[in-house]
Amino acid sequence: MIIIFSIMWKYSFPQTDKYVAERNEMVRSQIAGRGITNSETLRAMRKVPRHLFVPEQYINEAYNDYPLSIGYGQTISQPYIVAYMTEVARPNSKKKTLEIGTGSGYQAAILAEIVDTVYTIEIVPELANESAARLKKLGYKNIIVKSGDGYNGWAEHSPFDIILVTAAANEIPKPLIDQLAENGRLVIPVGGPGGIQELMLLVKKNGRIEKKRLSFVRFVPFKRL
Repeated sequence: MIIIFSIMWKYSFPQTDKYVAERNEMVRSQIAGRGITNSETLRAMRKVPRHLFVPEQYINEAYNDYPLSIGYGQTISQPYIVAYMTEVARPNSKKKTLEIGTGSGYQAAILAEIVDTVYTIEIVPELANESAARLKKLGYKNIIVKSGDGYNGWAEHSPFDIILVTAAANEIPKPLIDQLAENGRLVIPVGGPGGIQELMLLVKKNGRIEKKRLSFVRFVPFKRL
């Protein structure tokens, strides 16, 4: 069964919190220090409170340089990977984005700080419910969460300027390619579970797909219903 959540307006974080220094250091050493230069990506990474997107027992590890378990066999990605995928997607305030694999909602929140709208799909209903509630509490309105199988994308809201996939697929789902707008960018890890995958960038130009290998990564498997 499909559950759709509309999330309240963004930009309602408290002006200060005790993790500001940790976020700033995370961005300085882990992200800018590794070559991420896009100012909007850096701003979003400094702003979004990552510690609110991890289980309580991992709060003190939220700004460390590695992924963390969020339950249900899923993870929140390493901060650098979140920033890297965001920068590669080239977000701006006019773009509409589809994310496959909401997880705890952190990548969606980073994107929502930059783009017009984020549509995000999570196959684990419990995570979809938790993320929708979290994002609502944080004040986002430009994120729409759906519980379901992300393989087929979200055709009724296509085409998308950006599609980000946060789970490793054995092959690139054709529906996602079909739902990519002209000059749109699709970022997806490709490869089998339990090993190293390749992060790929697909760009649609004149109706044709150009592919580029970006880096080696390790993501949880792309799940199907």
